[in-house]
Amino acid sequence: MNDRNTSRMTIDQTTTYPRLLLSARDAAKALSIGTRKLWELTNCKAIPCVRIGKRVLYDPADLREFIDSLKEVRR
Repeated sequence: MNDRNTSRMTIDQTTTYPRLLLSARDAAKALSIGTRKLWELTNCKAIPCVRIGKRVLYDPADLREFIDSLKEVRR
């Protein structure tokens, strides 16, 4: 390898990208619930999911919207 390729590898390895979708495990952790409860909420259409092949993924914006829908205003 020459120096040019080596520096490009280093840049690629240190570049981080925002996660656009979360796995079921990460989505459940973000909501502080178990994965079974997440599946229940997904199956009853309370939380939308994105299916890519066999993977079931969650948009963080949808998780936030779900949380916002549960908020109560107390007087």
